[in-house]
Amino acid sequence: MATRLPLHARHAAAGAAFVESDGLEVPGHYGDAAAEYAAVRQAAGLVDRSAAGVLEVTGRDRAAFLHAMLSNDIRALVPGRGCAAALLDVHGKVQAPLVAWMLEERLLLVTPPGLAGPTQEALDKHLFAEKALLREATGELALLMVAGPEAPALAGRLAGADVPGDAWAHVAARIGDVEARLIRGGGETGEAEVWVVAPAAAGAPLWDALVAGGARPVGLTASEALRIETGTPRWGHDVDRTVLLPEIPCRHLVSYTKGCYLGQEVVVRIRDRGHVNRQLRGLLLEGDTSPAPGDSVVSGETEVGRVTSAAWSFGLKRAVALAFVRRAQAEPGTALAVRAAGRTVAATVAALPMPR
Repeated sequence: MATRLPLHARHAAAGAAFVESDGLEVPGHYGDAAAEYAAVRQAAGLVDRSAAGVLEVTGRDRAAFLHAMLSNDIRALVPGRGCAAALLDVHGKVQAPLVAWMLEERLLLVTPPGLAGPTQEALDKHLFAEKALLREATGELALLMVAGPEAPALAGRLAGADVPGDAWAHVAARIGDVEARLIRGGGETGEAEVWVVAPAAAGAPLWDALVAGGARPVGLTASEALRIETGTPRWGHDVDRTVLLPEIPCRHLVSYTKGCYLGQEVVVRIRDRGHVNRQLRGLLLEGDTSPAPGDSVVSGETEVGRVTSAAWSFGLKRAVALAFVRRAQAEPGTALAVRAAGRTVAATVAALPMPR
């Protein structure tokens, strides 16, 4: 049985039509997915991210330990800053994409849903004499994302605070009676984003305040179209433990100056002396047929890739997809095709983010 989100009642009251996704019962839409998409592109939409995994890391060596484990520069973070990163294995394959938020006395790692526990287990295996304690805190926070060109102004107006401009930088704030934190997002939708984070018990009043302030609830149908257009990989769909970090868009996940971390040798070797055989690319499809994950991408009669995610783009008025494509066919503008629903559909490789 699918797990319900903590704010299920709020979603139902907003008219959500629920769907199951990765073991979660989530809003597919709130009656008009096209309008939800438009809210993010033109104003402000509200996405519930409270199913994300959360790890709390404390102890004097927390930053140094994670710096040696993760792909980005954790030791450079000071309270009020954050970054995206990845936990890799020794072969350079992604074990967990995550975001790190540095607070005064602790550091929070935010993972895709269901991944906090495995991430903690993987990190604990490398913890020896370091003074660092990892604790799963999934479910303890309400994680709401306001996305759209009006998102920073909306969140700032409600909180009476300026939203930081740098990705994953954050400030303490207050929205009504709720002590919250405003965190600048990383651009998964291709628009300005502000994560509004508070204790889980404050999730409902926080949701109500953001909706009353002008943020329109956004379901999975619209948010999938937004992230696919932007080229944001989704765990379990476009990236998993079989994927090398350089096979996906990863510039924001990696520091090439920080020194050693798990999988670093492979990542640097690929950058300096080699290449990957496949790359995650966008596809623009002709007609109205949306492919399914696993559908073949072909050049002539030769299979050159596989679709990983697909959606209808309300902005581009066509089906769009992400797919792993062989390096020789991965150049934007390359004409390919997808075998979908018993048909062969013409497709063109698109740069990420997709032009709109």
